[in-house]
Amino acid sequence: MEIALRRQLPALLALLLATGVAFADIRIGVIASSTGPTAVVGIPQKQTVALLPTEIGGQKVEYIVLDDASDPTNAVTNVKKLIAEQKVDALIGPTTTPAALAMLDFVAESKTPLVTTVGSSAIIQPMDDKKKWVFKTTQNDDLIAEALIEHMTAHGVKTLGFIGFNDPYGENWFKVFGAMAEKAGLKLVASERYNRTDQSVTGQALKVIAARPDAVLVAATGGPAVLPQTSLQEKGYKGRIYQTHGVATNDFIRIGGKAVEGTLMAGGPMLVAYDLPGGSPIKAVAQGYIKAYETKYGAGTMSTFGANTYDAGLLLQKAIPTALKKAKPGSVEFREALRDALEQSKEVVGAQGVFNMSAQNHNGMDQRARVMMTVKDGKWVLIKD
Repeated sequence: MEIALRRQLPALLALLLATGVAFADIRIGVIASSTGPTAVVGIPQKQTVALLPTEIGGQKVEYIVLDDASDPTNAVTNVKKLIAEQKVDALIGPTTTPAALAMLDFVAESKTPLVTTVGSSAIIQPMDDKKKWVFKTTQNDDLIAEALIEHMTAHGVKTLGFIGFNDPYGENWFKVFGAMAEKAGLKLVASERYNRTDQSVTGQALKVIAARPDAVLVAATGGPAVLPQTSLQEKGYKGRIYQTHGVATNDFIRIGGKAVEGTLMAGGPMLVAYDLPGGSPIKAVAQGYIKAYETKYGAGTMSTFGANTYDAGLLLQKAIPTALKKAKPGSVEFREALRDALEQSKEVVGAQGVFNMSAQNHNGMDQRARVMMTVKDGKWVLIKD
């Protein structure tokens, strides 16, 4: 009987393949910076993958996770491998804007939808034939900048200093924020840059302090965002210090300690989920993510960066059943249908916001996706006024 079964096996496999019953699993590639200078951001993104759905629309979902070590070159190598060797149907990640921009050509050429978790809106704006394959689960810079400027003007800030990464994240923030600040009547009196791997920004801090701004905005992410803030304080700066949503994590406080007390930031509501009003549509989803993450990894370990990956999973979970009606996983037709379904996402409630995508807006988040918060007594606290 065993010999007979062996002889029949090739025919059975051929039949299963022909009918699409077997080998129809959905494969999703994930690229995260779980090592290197951006690991503070990338580790929770990688760890959140374990919380994503393993079955969608009756299909088993497999996640292939690769580390780019905070290096855009590695990100490109990884995306090539995921597309060519693993034949993924979709991608989540990477952690940094430079890596995402470096991957763009390969994503578009292979027609593989990418749900990215980077901060800069440059990866999806302005829309074109390449960027139409990319969707983003972090708030666009202008949405966050708007909240920061509203807070600044409401609290008497007239002049500003700027210290940002010397890469697309910092440059896009300077471009977006600078134009919006000027329109709001704020004057930018100093602008400095630094690299993610720099060990000192004393020179930049001294130049900013010499300009005597009422407040300083640091446009950076993860652990490296702490450096300008500590340098400013060590050199005696007494004004307000604002950060972008690139520091929306408890690790920012752990690394910065007392030096980051009083930090002002606009970011995703998940970080202060338990302070949100009862009517918030995001509150239940955010609290559910926090509970699941901290049950698995320990109390106080949750991060909004992980929540961005979680929301990417939610968007795919909603879009995949629609794509399955049109094509089978593993085909270009399925990837095209999945891209179209993601673009049609409406009122998808995530841990970080509510998503309403369109052909020209592949972020789809509105004012519900941001709140003002500050560091008080070693934790992020919602600013309610």
